[in-house]
Amino acid sequence: MTRDIILRPIAIYGASGFGREIAWLIESCNKISSTYRVTCFIDDDADKHGMSLNGIPVYGLKKSANDYPGSLVVIAVGNPKLRENMLKNAQAFGFHPEILIHPSVEISKWMVIGEGTVICNGSILTTNIVIGKNVQINLSCTIGHDVIIGDFTTLSPGVHVSGWVHFGKRVYVGTGAVFINGTEKEPICIGDDAVIGAGACVTTSVRKGEVWAGVPAKPLHSN
Repeated sequence: MTRDIILRPIAIYGASGFGREIAWLIESCNKISSTYRVTCFIDDDADKHGMSLNGIPVYGLKKSANDYPGSLVVIAVGNPKLRENMLKNAQAFGFHPEILIHPSVEISKWMVIGEGTVICNGSILTTNIVIGKNVQINLSCTIGHDVIIGDFTTLSPGVHVSGWVHFGKRVYVGTGAVFINGTEKEPICIGDDAVIGAGACVTTSVRKGEVWAGVPAKPLHSN
């Protein structure tokens, strides 16, 4: 007798390019083990409601919650502050954040990963790493030993983080940025709400709310 597989419903909040990439990530996870059923994209733009993206319908938050009560959700928006607000709205409607890790990701068992975190294709995470809630680690990032990544932080594609770097909450790191290693006694610390520009090489700590860019990276202004 064949037992039916019950797929867990999951919605993608953000009908965007990254949202479509998340749908592909979920498809890749299902090839390894049938786990999820993508129910819909959720978007706050009413003009998108009723559309279909790559065969997946787009609804508003209220309709999605009514049609799929208690569903899982992943927030597909790179902006950390916006992602934090969107998650609060989704949870108010009964959605539950899900961890998604692409099957190609190399990751050790010495790892803590918070709910709602997404780790995309081609990334490598070594050992003794702590990742907070609703973090986004995009395509082909590398993260070394003893790194801490705070809640809602975003690493864009191709970010490389050496050992003993500590990120605060809601940090945004642009594509291709590099962080040299700190030490156990003096880790490199990136403050809450800091922004690191694409291609930057960070060699020292960054204070809360500062915007840094360049090689080596230097402060531009504060948020």
